[in-house]
Amino acid sequence: MDKESNFNPKDLLKPVNMLNLYAQGAFPMADENGEISWYQPKERSVIFMDDYNIPRSLQKFITVADFEFRFDENIIEVIKNCANRETTWISEELIEAYRKLAKLGYLHSVEVFQKNNLIGGLYGIAIGGAFFGESMFSKISQASKSALATLIKHLEEKEYIFLDVQFATEHLKMFGTKEIDFEEFNNLLDKAYLKEISFI
Repeated sequence: MDKESNFNPKDLLKPVNMLNLYAQGAFPMADENGEISWYQPKERSVIFMDDYNIPRSLQKFITVADFEFRFDENIIEVIKNCANRETTWISEELIEAYRKLAKLGYLHSVEVFQKNNLIGGLYGIAIGGAFFGESMFSKISQASKSALATLIKHLEEKEYIFLDVQFATEHLKMFGTKEIDFEEFNNLLDKAYLKEISFI
């Protein structure tokens, strides 16, 4: 029997397979019907931990805002908030797959609280010295940007090499994103996987 005939796309959401795909530079997205596909763009946007920018206005805002930042305390709530929009690529099936990665210690979140209410945050997957940013949300102005600034500083302190943001947006460009081709991205991945880093 042809082995390919036994292939089930849902098997790609098993933790070991997801980690292997992320490690190869792929990331998942669900379409409007919930069907999940994996993507490897020819160009990638990254933020290097030795060459990033945090706007001065944002730094000033963070110092005076009554925001509290936490790590990994409400991972699934962060993901659900990221998915809570009119059009989303984060399906329920993906959320369950991410839940398993979180239990294994590969998926992490930055959470922004105000008066003990979750008002913003982001999440991603950490493998070696690479952090693969997935999505962010904000209920209050500047909350998601503040979460990203907090993540970048944390990754630098932990000696990560880069933060993968997949595609550059105007929101992200202010943080110093760099566009690189997939060959260079692969070389970065090889370098990053030589590191052993605990996110927390």
